[in-house]
Amino acid sequence: MTMISVQQFCNHAVSAGTISDEDLLVLKREVLPDGLMSREDADLLIALERAVIGSDAFADFLVASVVDFAVWGTRPTGYIDRDVATWLASSLSGRDGPSPVGARIAMEVVREAQGSAESLMAFALEANRWIRDAVQAPRMTFALAA
Repeated sequence: MTMISVQQFCNHAVSAGTISDEDLLVLKREVLPDGLMSREDADLLIALERAVIGSDAFADFLVASVVDFAVWGTRPTGYIDRDVATWLASSLSGRDGPSPVGARIAMEVVREAQGSAESLMAFALEANRWIRDAVQAPRMTFALAA
């Protein structure tokens, strides 16, 4: 079996501009058969979600994978300490604030964890407010002067 790294998977998806259903199967079966194992791999997939067109299935996979890794794959198990909260908020924020999937990840981590650092709870609430406001804001239109 040939091992494909998360970096190689991301490179392929970026060059294709999308994540197909077949790509998602490869990600689940060959790249991450045991789930996310490092912050670096989580960071790559979080950034990939922003960079390419992904399906709802990819978004669901990413949310579940990051939640599982952050809550159950790091110590203390079941709790989000300040270090993990800082990492996660930074990764989900990107340059322009969290994507809708990033906001969803933050909320799901807080829901799943038995306890979370206050900073992550505040980030999750703010991220969801920011996304909600962005969706509800009227779009501005510009008319070209003739």
